[in-house]
Amino acid sequence: MKILKNKVALLVAMMLLVMGLAGCGEKAGNDGDGTKNASGTAYPLEITDTNGETVTIKSEPQKIVSVAPNLTEVVYKLGAGDKLVGRSDYCDYPAEAANVESVGTITGPDIEKIISLDPDLVIVSTHFDEANTEKLAEADIQVLTLYDQGNVDGVYTVIDTLGQALNKNAEADACVQEMKTTIADVESKVKDLEKPTVYYVVGYGEYGDYTAGGDTFIHGIIEAAGGDNIAKDISGWNISLEVLVETDPEIIIINESMKDDFMSAPTYSELTAVKEGKVYTLDVNMLERQGYRNAEGIKALAEILHPEAFK
Repeated sequence: MKILKNKVALLVAMMLLVMGLAGCGEKAGNDGDGTKNASGTAYPLEITDTNGETVTIKSEPQKIVSVAPNLTEVVYKLGAGDKLVGRSDYCDYPAEAANVESVGTITGPDIEKIISLDPDLVIVSTHFDEANTEKLAEADIQVLTLYDQGNVDGVYTVIDTLGQALNKNAEADACVQEMKTTIADVESKVKDLEKPTVYYVVGYGEYGDYTAGGDTFIHGIIEAAGGDNIAKDISGWNISLEVLVETDPEIIIINESMKDDFMSAPTYSELTAVKEGKVYTLDVNMLERQGYRNAEGIKALAEILHPEAFK
C-alpha cells in the first residue's frame, strides 16, 4: 500500500502546530500612528503579529519573502505578487509563484539565501523557527508571523493584517467580503438539508489513520459545506480504524493522489462510501491552506455533498 508517509507526516505536523495556538494579531493604533486610513497605510506601521510580537514596518515593503504557501497565495490575491522575491519550495499557487526564487523548505529554509535577497519583509506562519527569526532580526530584516485561529474568522484577520502591512487595504477588504459572500451563499443553500456523514482522509495505512477532528480548521469547513464530520467528537488528527468502520461514512473526501490506493486497500474496501463509489476528490489545498481559497473550498465541498442545491 502506498503510504505517502513523508507528505502525511509533514502535513500532520504543520496542522498540529496550527491548532491550540494564540489568536491572530491585532491592528495597531489609529490614523497618524501608522495604520490604514482612507488613502492607505501610513508608515512607519506597528503591527502586533500572531505571536504577540510588535513588528515595525518602516516603509511600504517593496521586496517580500514568503515562507508559507497560504500567505504566498494571499500576496498574489492582493495584487502584490510582483514584490515577491523569495518563496518556499511548497509555494505552488498561483502558477506564477514558480517563477520566484525558492529559499528552501517550510521548516528548514536557507536563512543565508533569504538574507542575500535583501527583503524588506519576511512573512511566515506557525512552523517558522524562532532561531531563524532571530537570525533575520540580526540582519535587520523584519519577520511578520501570521496564522489563523483555527477558523475562517482567523483567516479574515490574516488577510486584513497582511493587506495593511503591504498597503493593500482595499484589496484585502474586497477579498474578505468576497469570501464572506461566497460562504454565506453556500450556507443558505445547505442549511435546511440533511447532512451526510463525511470522512476526510488526511493519511492512512500501516502508520495509522488521520482525519480532521472536531477542533480542527477543516472540521469547520465540513460543517459550513453541510456535512456531518464523523470525527467531530475526536480531538486532533488521529482516528482509530475501529471508529472509522463503526461510523461507516456516507461520503469520503480524499486527495486525488491517494484515491485509487485507498479504495483498493482491503482495509477500507467494505466501507459503504467505497462500495457505492462515493469517494470524491478535490483540490485539498483549498481546504488545508488557510487563506482566501477556503471559500472556494467550502463551495466545492458543498457541491459534492449537496449537488441538488447547486443545479
